[in-house]
Order: sequence, then structure tokens, then C-alpha cells
Amino acid sequence: MKSTRSAPWRASAAAVATLLVVGLAACSSGDSATGGSLADAGSEGVDDGSTLTLWTRAPLEKQANLLVDAYNASHENQVELTVVPNDDYVAKVGAAAGSDSLPDLFAADIVYMPNWTEQGLFQDLTANIDGLDFKDQINSGHLDAGTFDGKEYALPFVLDLSMLFWNKDLFTEAGLDPEKAPADLAEFADAAKAIQALNKPDTYGTATGFNCGGCLVFTWFPSVWADGEEVLSDDGTESLLASDTAKDVYSTWKDLYDSGAVLPSSKDEAGPTWTAAFTEGKVGLQFYPATLLSSTPFDAGVAGIPGPEGGASTFVGGDGIGVSKDSKKGAQAWSFLNWLMSEDAQVGVLAKNNDVVSRADFADNEYSTQDPRLITINEVAGEGETPVARNFQEAFNSPTSPWLTLVRNAVLGDGTTVDADNDEITAVLGQ
Repeated sequence: MKSTRSAPWRASAAAVATLLVVGLAACSSGDSATGGSLADAGSEGVDDGSTLTLWTRAPLEKQANLLVDAYNASHENQVELTVVPNDDYVAKVGAAAGSDSLPDLFAADIVYMPNWTEQGLFQDLTANIDGLDFKDQINSGHLDAGTFDGKEYALPFVLDLSMLFWNKDLFTEAGLDPEKAPADLAEFADAAKAIQALNKPDTYGTATGFNCGGCLVFTWFPSVWADGEEVLSDDGTESLLASDTAKDVYSTWKDLYDSGAVLPSSKDEAGPTWTAAFTEGKVGLQFYPATLLSSTPFDAGVAGIPGPEGGASTFVGGDGIGVSKDSKKGAQAWSFLNWLMSEDAQVGVLAKNNDVVSRADFADNEYSTQDPRLITINEVAGEGETPVARNFQEAFNSPTSPWLTLVRNAVLGDGTTVDADNDEITAVLGQ
């Protein structure tokens, strides 16, 4: 999570548990002579008029439709797209996995990839991905999240980045430079307070989702990374969210909330409308999904998310995509995945729609040169991170996650339990 675009929020823990306990004994590739195995795909896949099925989450419906329409218009193969409500997606994938009825291709929120690859839901794409002569240009965070035991199972589908957006009109009204991003988290807070001081009806300095764990990892982790710190241990089993840098982040937001500069509904915001007030021009600046750039109806500045000491970073979120364990058309499915990484898809579809490209060598393109904000987004993407942990959902995204408890205690409470709450996150990560 996702408006929700594609940051990792609001999938239920119960749904994830359902997925993890389904029977996955029949995890072979499922290819047959009537289809084509990935081993027979060649470099470009097989385009023989086959019908392929693809599932995606509703937050990516716009991008998925554009990509599928473009592929279908230029290939003999035809992809049939199914868009699933975000809150139902994990349960639907779990049920299909248990009955060996997954579609040929399906996308997955990138933070679920470590679990789903370990559970055997995807076919091995290692040879196919390693055969791409531009592999080193593909976003490494997504490739890493889709890698298990040295084997690669997924490519990026649609990237979403958390960025700092600001309303230039409100900046001007508040006497702030509308062309200059806050250099650090303190300047971010000062700008929010300056906009709050305008006392415009129903207008606030900033907003977030204090009851949305995924929204908070998507937008607050980058402030830690921007200062050169980490949020998790390398193996994803230890939380590092009680560091001095992390505590500076919490204290900044506590001060903003206590001062009244945060949209009041942020206190109970659980995800569905966490960006709505900014899009309506009622919030001065916000850490915000980059995929909403094309639907932001006013002049907005865009920059990476700063840390307490400055810098800039982003959560490289969005969805990965792979060939399901149940597909009998691996060679044909690779045709779609190979095309997805091509200039026709990355530039001709995604960049044209003001979306982030998955290949660094396409960061500067004919569309980004028309809007400097796109260049900024693509550049920051190369500096961002994608945290990988097997128990990420339970530790951070669940409505009962210890991360959500930590943030609410630190910002809405007295702020004295960060260390203990961080230990609870580590306990869940290590299960």
C-alpha cells in the first residue's frame, strides 16, 4: 500500500494463514505437451495464439488493463485479466493454490513474495531471467523479493514508490518556496505547521494512516533509510525500529499530531482513504504513492522522502509477477513476462501513463523528459529499498501487528514503549 495503490496494506492475517496451511503437495510445473514448458520458451517465449489467464489486485487495475490491452493488441496470445478486490486477494490465491487452480500468471504484493515463493506457488524462472541481457537493469528489490534458495521466481509487474508530494498552491499561500522540497524531516514538519497556520477550513498540514500498518511501513521506513540506517536485519528476523533514528521519526510525528497539524481522521485511518484529502487539495504535503501522480489534479512537487538528517529514500513497493505452479503454458506465459520487460511495455505503456519503470536503463525516456517529476521518481527508485521478511505480514501489515502497536503508542500515546514494542516485532519475525 495501494486511494490505495500498491503499498502493502489491509490483507488480513487470517487470509494469510489460510494460504499457508493449504495443501501444496502438487507443486510441479504442470506443463504438458499441449502447452509449453519454461525450458522450451527460448528467449522470447512462445506466441502461438494461446489464451493465458492473469490475476491482479484491484489497486493495480489501471496499470494491469493498460499492459494487457497493449500485449493483446501486439501478440497472437491473448491474456484474460481478472481483477480481485484487494482485501480478498490473498484468500483467493490461497484457495486456488489448494485446489491446483491458480491462473497461468498472477501478481503479488511484493512483501508476500518471500512467503509465496517458499510455499511453491510459482514456477522457477531462473534460467529465463538469467538469460535476459538486461537483467542487471531490472529493479533489484523486486528480483530479491522473488528469489528463494537461490532460484528466481518473479519479475516486477508494477512498481509503486512512496514519495514526498506537496501542494504548490498551499506552499505559496504559506510563504514557502513551492519549488523547493523540505531538506529533512524537521523542515517537513515546519512546512506542515506553516500550512496549518493558514487556518483554511478543512485544510491540514499533513496526513497519514495511523491505523494502517502497511501505509506506515510504506511511508516511514524511507525516513530511516534516508539516514543510512536499516529497519530489519539482513535475514529479516530482527527489527531495528528502536534505533535513535527511528525514535526521531516517531517523535517528529508525535509533535505534528499534538500540534494539530495532522488531518484528524488520520488517527483511525486504516487504509482505504488515506490519500484522499491530499488528492482533494486539503493537505499541504504528504508521503504519498508515486502511482497517484497521474491522478493528482493540481500542481504538486515531488521528491524522495527525507530522514531526520536529510537524504532521500523510498519504499520500492508494488507487485511482482510470476508463472503459477499450475500453469501448463509456461512458454506462452514467458512471452508475456519477456514483453513486460521490453521498451514497448516499460516506456510505451507504463512511462506513458506516468508510472515508474522497472528498468534503470529506461529511467530517462521520452515521457519523463516532459515531466521532471518522473525523472526524480525514477532516480529515487534506484536509491530505495524493499524489505524482505518471511513473516512481514504478521509483523507489520496485520491490523493487530506489533508495528502498529509501536507507532500508535509512540505517536498517540506517551512514547515510552518503543523498545518493548520493537522486541515484540522481532518475536513475530523470528517465529
